Amino acid sequence: MQKEFLTITLADDDEDDRLFFQDAFEELKINTNVTTCNDGVELMEYLSNPDTILPNILFLDLNMPRKNGFECLLEIKKESRFDNIAIAIYSTSSSEEDIENTFVHGANIYIKKPSDFATLKKVLSEVVTLNWQYHTSGLNKENFLLRL
Repeated sequence: MQKEFLTITLADDDEDDRLFFQDAFEELKINTNVTTCNDGVELMEYLSNPDTILPNILFLDLNMPRKNGFECLLEIKKESRFDNIAIAIYSTSSSEEDIENTFVHGANIYIKKPSDFATLKKVLSEVVTLNWQYHTSGLNKENFLLRL
């Protein structure tokens, strides 16, 4: 019997952040298939490819060159074929404006990037084990910002 995998995509221009993200999932021993993109342009090309298996969860950095995460969020929300992707904003920014804008425009959760590997693993474990159906149906600003 084939194991079911959770499909995860991370769009982040910081190479170290992408590597830590992948290493954290390897250590968590959760059945995931992790794909990374270097920026928003690469992400949108990846998602638009008809051969791409769309992610269950998209981790989206806000501050990226060429096309930032907010621009990607707006594009993704315009396309009904992306409706089943849970979008986790994954940013160093803790600006109230960024949190508010991404909430209003349809992101599912906001995560401030952890500064250490142990916290990163805890955060990723928390996000992938969320009951997304419950989390997105009663979405309000109180449960939008992930606090650990």
